[in-house]
Amino acid sequence: MAAIVRPFFGAPAIRWFAYLALCAAYIQGPVTKILDFDSAIAEMAHFGLSPAPVFAVMVITFELVASAMVLFSRWRWLAALALAGFTLLATFVALRFWEIPVGQGRMMAMNTFFEHLGLVGGFVLVAIDDLAGTKDARHERSS
Repeated sequence: MAAIVRPFFGAPAIRWFAYLALCAAYIQGPVTKILDFDSAIAEMAHFGLSPAPVFAVMVITFELVASAMVLFSRWRWLAALALAGFTLLATFVALRFWEIPVGQGRMMAMNTFFEHLGLVGGFVLVAIDDLAGTKDARHERSS
């Protein structure tokens, strides 16, 4: 059965759309922050990051540049590991579900926390794949 689906899932276009899906939040987030920069500043201030405008610009730039690197195969492994580290750090800063009283809010934060761990795992797998130099990854780098 794997031989049947391998040509489809191994196709460069499918791989690229998978990278796009993995990076979607790291593209949508900065675009939203750019369109409502005051809210971006408020978000940074909420998490105690100062000066908030500087951190907002840094986060916007980092997320867009790292996503572009993943999508366009420029040091993909490095960008994927950077996004994994960023996500892990941000998850522990923003989603401390264990501090929230038991109830719907805690459950939602806990679900989001573990979803973010899944993103971390996905980015680590992208880095492993890129560093392993799979046939498809080598093809993408040469084109």
